[in-house]
Amino acid sequence: MERKMVVTQRECPARLVPAGTKINIPKDTFLTITQALGGNYTVSVNGNMARIDGTDADAIGYEAQELNFTASEDGSILEVQVWDALKTIYDPEIPVNLVDLGLVYKVDINQESKSVNIDMTLTAPGCGMGPVLISDVKYRVAKVPNVETVTVELVFDPPWSRDMMSEEAQLTTGLFF
Repeated sequence: MERKMVVTQRECPARLVPAGTKINIPKDTFLTITQALGGNYTVSVNGNMARIDGTDADAIGYEAQELNFTASEDGSILEVQVWDALKTIYDPEIPVNLVDLGLVYKVDINQESKSVNIDMTLTAPGCGMGPVLISDVKYRVAKVPNVETVTVELVFDPPWSRDMMSEEAQLTTGLFF
């Protein structure tokens, strides 16, 4: 996507890059979209880089991405929905979702406490986008019905390698050989 200047049409939640700190961008704020990958938007606003979730894209004049999950009849958290939410989160620099990249190692659901605990890694231990990705995971998984708490643990054992990627992700990135 080519850099594009837009004006926020409503107050818009965002997260500072790379820290992941939550901010609110006021209505009628000028910003520049610098990148759009996986339905998320990286913007320059007031001298800062921020990430706007695709579910809030309507605030910057685009169609909002909808995450529609049907609540279970018994009030439980459905693991398939957690994985579906994770598949909507894309690496900020690679057009592949976190699950297909092999970055999600474990999902534990505690039905009693209505919590989801996720172990994930990064493509490189020094990746500066770690806090933003963790924030993305918490934000999206919290949209699954009956989830009250999301905890993300960043782990580096085992170290990530391209062998953890799905074949489709390897083809998309040109790493299939």
